Parts: sequence; C-alpha cells; structure tokens
Amino acid sequence: MRNKYHSRKITRDGMTFDSVKEYKRYNELLLLARAGAIQDLKRQVEFVLIPAQREPDTKGVRGGIIKGKTIEHKCSYVADFVYTENGKTVVEDTKSPATKTKDYIIKRKLMLYIHGIRIVEV
Repeated sequence: MRNKYHSRKITRDGMTFDSVKEYKRYNELLLLARAGAIQDLKRQVEFVLIPAQREPDTKGVRGGIIKGKTIEHKCSYVADFVYTENGKTVVEDTKSPATKTKDYIIKRKLMLYIHGIRIVEV
C-alpha cells in the first residue's frame, strides 16, 4: 500500500519498514555492523522533544495520588536508525525531498536544540 508520499511499506524478516529505501539502508547498516565499522544498531528509536503537559496531581479520598488529566500529549521524534560510529552516536533518517515536511523540519531543529543531536539524512 502506498502512502501520501508514494512510498510503499515493506515487511522483511518480521520487521516493517516505511519504504524500500529505508529497508535497503538497514541492510547496508547491518553489513557495516557485521564488519565492525558501527556498533549498537537500533531501529525506530524515540526521542521526547516536549513532554506531556498535565493538570496537577490531586490527592484521592483514601490518600492516594490521582494523576492529573493530560492537557497536551508528548511531542517526540522517532529516528529510523541510531548507532555508534567511532565512539559517537549517529541518529539517521531515511528521507526523500517529499518527506521533508514542515513538521519534520521543526522536529529536526528541536533535536539539535534540546538533545544536541544533528540528524543525518540519507
């Protein structure tokens, strides 16, 4: 099935990838990991950019704490791949020009501002 960016989800080895390009990049990274060029390869790693906003907690009638209602849900960025190369953490996203939406650009800027991480776009 194609999405609005005309990429097609692909499932291989029990894992689903958002595009064929992402799947091919994963295979490249697996080869680099096997060769020892990169370490700790992970997929779909979440980084919280803005935590959930809640109403204050209240005390229940029996003394327990009742969590406040969520006002705004968290805002997070999910990286396609995270790995270590030469002792440095690399956060990578498989992108085409069509998928560089305004939301993505804002999240990319927040990743640099909040976490000090510059996303590598492939």
